[in-house]
Amino acid sequence: MVRDHERKRGLLRSPKLLFDVLARGRYEFVYDRMPVTMTSMGAAKRWNLLLAGTHLLHRQLRPLNMPLHIQFEFTSYCNLRCPVCPTGTKDLERASMPMPVELFEQAWEETAPYLLTASLWGWGEPLMHPKLGDMLKIAQRHNVATLLSTNGMPLRHEAVRDALIEHPPTTLIVAIDGLTDETNSKYRVGAKLEPILEGMHKLAELKRRRKARFPVLQLRYIVMRHNEHEVDQIEDFARRHEFELLTLRSISLFDSTNAETVQSGFVPVNELLQPYQYKEGKRLKRPGFICTMPFWFPSVQADGGVVSCEQDHSGKQLFGKLDGRTGFREIWFSEQAARVRKLVRDEHEKLSFCLNCPYADRPTSDCSLESKALVPDPAYTRLVVS
Repeated sequence: MVRDHERKRGLLRSPKLLFDVLARGRYEFVYDRMPVTMTSMGAAKRWNLLLAGTHLLHRQLRPLNMPLHIQFEFTSYCNLRCPVCPTGTKDLERASMPMPVELFEQAWEETAPYLLTASLWGWGEPLMHPKLGDMLKIAQRHNVATLLSTNGMPLRHEAVRDALIEHPPTTLIVAIDGLTDETNSKYRVGAKLEPILEGMHKLAELKRRRKARFPVLQLRYIVMRHNEHEVDQIEDFARRHEFELLTLRSISLFDSTNAETVQSGFVPVNELLQPYQYKEGKRLKRPGFICTMPFWFPSVQADGGVVSCEQDHSGKQLFGKLDGRTGFREIWFSEQAARVRKLVRDEHEKLSFCLNCPYADRPTSDCSLESKALVPDPAYTRLVVS
């Protein structure tokens, strides 16, 4: 997803991008406020990136490209009950299950040669996957920046830490939204800081012992009304607990009949920390948003459903379903996928998950407010994946 000014900037960058990608196999971009450099890109990835750039001019219903980014939902269940999450509120209208290893492997081998990034989580807690090590081992086969987000509670288990260090994702995002149990559990209902932080220290020690570069240990802090008073303390907290990167994030909506009502109680008082601009308590519409999710950033749900965007959390508008017989490529270029893209592009007002889009009315196309490296190593100032 891009705003109109970001689209224009992308078009102006095209000549340099063309040279860097084709001649050098190198591409620099910003993902969630973090600079990323992809190097040593293969021919398929280079060509796919250039084809995907055509969507900055026209969003074709049958794209020429495979995805640039993708989300794989490792599990559709969670150990917490967060009030602004369809899993926590029981709004997820799908079965609770881990993604089958063979399904992930099938989709990964089809998509990874073309990908820049892969988010290895969805609407569940990914570290609760019973075969986490097998999933992460598969994800290491290709040159892709892999990001895995967790509420941190499973880090207390040695087997989970071992899987993360044996087959590390590029970045491990640990979501902590308060510096005390009282503050953190107002949103992360059921979480306790002690096991999270103890697991973090043990994981950091494993990294040091192995002199490992990955995973980059990132603290993600969603700024809300009940925790905004802690913002000036969060950097010191992150450093003390051995995080290497800190991201401040604003709260997001999800597709729900009472999304605005639920979210309103969490919006910070400080306007600089608010996700949107408001007038009389209502979110102001911001023009110039261009949705590119169905054209280069789909989501694969735990049961194999392929959707245009993570916000279609219950799979109301499926591109198709991976079932061992139907492959990702067949689904991606299908007539059904084209029909959904047309709805998103031309008639998004008919789709509830578009009406509640968390990106559309923001000043930028991501949900983060700030990203800061906490260690002097330049590897964490700019993430290089090769």
